[in-house]
Amino acid sequence: MTPRIWLLPATIAALSLVAAPQASADDFYKGKTVTFVVGFSAGGGFDTYTRLIARHFSKHLPGNPTVVVENRTGAGSLIAANYIFNQAPADGTVIGNWIGPLVLQQVLGNKAAKFDGRKFGWLGAPVSDTGVCALTEASGIKTMDDWFNSKRDIKIGGTAPGSTTNDVPRLVQAALGFPMKLVEGYKGTAKVRLAAESGEVDGGCWAWESIKPTWAKGLQSGEVRVVLQTIEKPHPDLKNVPLASQYAKTDEARALLGIANGTYSQGVRPYSVPPGVPQDRLQLLQKAFMETMRDPELLAEAKKSKIDIDPIDGPTVAKLMAGLYELNPAFKSKLGNLLIPGKQM
Repeated sequence: MTPRIWLLPATIAALSLVAAPQASADDFYKGKTVTFVVGFSAGGGFDTYTRLIARHFSKHLPGNPTVVVENRTGAGSLIAANYIFNQAPADGTVIGNWIGPLVLQQVLGNKAAKFDGRKFGWLGAPVSDTGVCALTEASGIKTMDDWFNSKRDIKIGGTAPGSTTNDVPRLVQAALGFPMKLVEGYKGTAKVRLAAESGEVDGGCWAWESIKPTWAKGLQSGEVRVVLQTIEKPHPDLKNVPLASQYAKTDEARALLGIANGTYSQGVRPYSVPPGVPQDRLQLLQKAFMETMRDPELLAEAKKSKIDIDPIDGPTVAKLMAGLYELNPAFKSKLGNLLIPGKQM
């Protein structure tokens, strides 16, 4: 007679756990909602890119979750950055799109930046920014010679410290010495455009990739013109627009422009998740992000809307952000004096 084997209930439970298949990252998103949190107002460049991505992202994420976009504005997207790091669920259902150079603000000692850039999960960025300064016809500035020789300070609209709209004009003005006054506090580049069109400011400095689709009417009519590029190499669309580096006369000036070209180019518009998102889920999101960037339907829509796509992957963005924590102390002090609120020279 075959002997009976009696198992205690605890043993049975343990064996059932071993036998049960573990839930994979692929199963997580079914029936979920993924929220993209944009740190700037609707209608601006960040919002335009994010809404384009959101329309195609679900196709590339297992489970095909619902995808929505939320604008959480303020302090040049610092409110959104702090929210993603400190309050957003760390489960991969909330993805932030805020301006990457805020990491530099944190490195330089801005206590309002309550995060560590090395601890975010970085998904990637849709494009490197081509920094430019665009001015209205009403400003009377048609060329950089006009700007250098202006008898008044040219008013540049900005959002908040840490944003391209603030930091790049400060860096370029410090390097080149042209007359400029930064007018801060706008909730996004859409608001800066409106202020420029009403004559409240003369223009602004941010990405050509953003200006081209969102200020197209002004560019086509000639009421807005790009007078300067703040990057190292000219954009193919702007071959006749001078580079800031052409006017740099000292090593320090070139170093300041190097920050404008580096941190405020590849690192400007990345997508991130909070610390603590499981590694397999982060990798799934990174993969979905890059697949979305190569989606033929997204690329066709981007081309029609004149939105540039040239993606940077998450590990590359992570390496760039980590590098900001290794700046030379003397240069770091110089940047702090220039870019941190209350410390401007």
